[in-house]
Amino acid sequence: MNQSTSIEMNPTPVGLGKPTIKERLTQFPWWFVTLILILITTFTAITTQPSYTEAFNFIKAGLSITIRTTLIAFVIALFLGLITGLGRISRNVFSKNLATLYVEFIRGVPMLVLIFFIALVAVPAVVSGMNELGHWFQSQGWNWIANPLLALENKAIEMNVRAIVALSVTYGAFLAEIFRAGIQSVSKGQMEAARSQGMSSGQAMIYIILPQAIRNVLPALGNDFVAMLKDSSLVSVLAVRDITQVARLYAGRSFRFEEAYTTLAILYLSMTIVLSLVVKYIERRVRQDER
Repeated sequence: MNQSTSIEMNPTPVGLGKPTIKERLTQFPWWFVTLILILITTFTAITTQPSYTEAFNFIKAGLSITIRTTLIAFVIALFLGLITGLGRISRNVFSKNLATLYVEFIRGVPMLVLIFFIALVAVPAVVSGMNELGHWFQSQGWNWIANPLLALENKAIEMNVRAIVALSVTYGAFLAEIFRAGIQSVSKGQMEAARSQGMSSGQAMIYIILPQAIRNVLPALGNDFVAMLKDSSLVSVLAVRDITQVARLYAGRSFRFEEAYTTLAILYLSMTIVLSLVVKYIERRVRQDER
């Protein structure tokens, strides 16, 4: 007796299927569309209404100062943050405590107060210290070192430079925590494997640990760059002629507060949206490469 067994395979689709219209409407980025519409409306007003056009032409003069201040300050802050982050995980008691003191001090004081303190107290104190050091070198007969130090004058340091120093020192502490977390996110086995290959601790950190750590924290660094761009508006309190200060001057001169501050807000919004999209693109690429 021959028995034949037939097994029918009826594959069932796996997953939830195509999203419904309601789900698509729920997931649609309405917030982004709203922002784009706000930008389009404002830029239309800038190009068609004389009062907005005048405000924009006046305020955009400070755009180069804002961008330059942010870029230079962020590069310096990256260096300070990396050094401090390494100090935070160091086994050296002095380095670890000094780095922790710096980070906790910066995190414990409001940013506006820090800008005033660094620009108007710390910078003059450093210049005075350099002058004293120059007098000591002069007494030792080392004039080639003493003369540049003695030539430093507090009043010769422009407010733009003080603003860059203030932003750099402030954000250096924030970036230090990002670098510290990034370094600690790398498996300890990476260091052990590098040491087993004959590398020193310094070589392993430079060639093995740091490249992986920096890759991990790239999105966070990008977000902090966007945050610094916005916080650069605070340097206007030092009379730095960035777009915030120029907008204040225009509003005070013309009494057109609506045009001045609407244009100012849109300029910052445009820059932060573009930078945020770049950060999201970098984050997406990093995730794809990890897969």
